[in-house]
Amino acid sequence: MTASPWQGRALGTRTVSWTERDAILYALAVGAPADRLDLVYEERLRVLPTFALTLAQWAPDALGATGAFDVTTAVHGSQRLVVKRPLEPSGEMVTTARVAAVWDKGSAAVFDVEVSSDHFTATWSVFAPGSGGFGGERGPSAPRRPDRPAGHTLTVATHARQAAFYRLLGDRHAMHIDPAAAAAAGMDRPFLHGLCTLAASLLPLADALGVHPAGLVELDARFAAPVYPGDRLALTGWAGDGTPDGRTACFEASAGDGRAVLTGGRARFREPAEPPTPEAPAAFADRTENPDA
Repeated sequence: MTASPWQGRALGTRTVSWTERDAILYALAVGAPADRLDLVYEERLRVLPTFALTLAQWAPDALGATGAFDVTTAVHGSQRLVVKRPLEPSGEMVTTARVAAVWDKGSAAVFDVEVSSDHFTATWSVFAPGSGGFGGERGPSAPRRPDRPAGHTLTVATHARQAAFYRLLGDRHAMHIDPAAAAAAGMDRPFLHGLCTLAASLLPLADALGVHPAGLVELDARFAAPVYPGDRLALTGWAGDGTPDGRTACFEASAGDGRAVLTGGRARFREPAEPPTPEAPAAFADRTENPDA
């Protein structure tokens, strides 16, 4: 096997900062309602852990700028996040990035861009058409869905302006706003950021588990197909066994036309400090929500 010359490449270090306003705008952009004061009001604010991914977006962008792949056709393939400690409502931290791996998919390559800080470690997997064929390993296979019936179905409603809103948080790739750029990437129209879809899905998932969305400590998911602003998604979940320090669930999401848009999802949350409220029941595996009821 031949390793890619990009494997192990250091991408540098960057100090990033954020304010309460940034964290609140993020929560609103991914679908937090205005009455979730713990997510949108500075007096009670708990920062969603996936907000950290907007602070580290510079790293995959930096790799694209070096010419490792064609930025007009590359797409986000999957995401991993491990939370080391919660984000404060405002602050500053040092982030360091590298190319952790490059997988050869034949006609394409997948670049794993790892960003580390004292708050989190995150890995972007970027699917890059035209960059494969160098004789490297194909990489890990996709995770399998649980071999038991799903225990829960929820609805994730996106809105028409969501991609335009979310891109103001740092990911300004043109394919999310410009029809011509979307067409160059092989899409028929601008589509929602995968990380926005993923974060939006975690809000009802956390409620169903009876945990707080800010208690997320580990996350994995693959982006199987684009979500278009305004799509209504069906989120299917399988509750895992409780662990000594939290609750886990596997999940996937599909669009109204049956397209799988998130696959191989797995999230682990801390146990809540207080019993779940009636709006956030603990009986994940026994509850099914009917969006039309």
